[in-house]
Amino acid sequence: MTAQSLHDVLLRPVISEKSTLETERNNYTFAVARDANKFLIKAAVEAEFKVTVLGVRVVSVRPKQKRRGRRTMGMVPGWKKAIVTIAPGDKIELFEAV
Repeated sequence: MTAQSLHDVLLRPVISEKSTLETERNNYTFAVARDANKFLIKAAVEAEFKVTVLGVRVVSVRPKQKRRGRRTMGMVPGWKKAIVTIAPGDKIELFEAV
């Protein structure tokens, strides 16, 4: 578990209406690497944002079919997201700017 591998765990924040409302309850949502587990996600968030993580929930988002044109069907790849709960006094400033 090096600093480079911790940097590769968090891909991007998930900005949606539901995830923005959850930030009021100290729950932050991130898209994470497919092979990341809860321990790696916790260590990456604590190292990146200097906060205390209380819990991590992981969800695998299933791939979906999308239509391109009249007959052509394609696939949107699946991805993995993590909902991270942090301590009540901490904040992640990345979400405050949105």
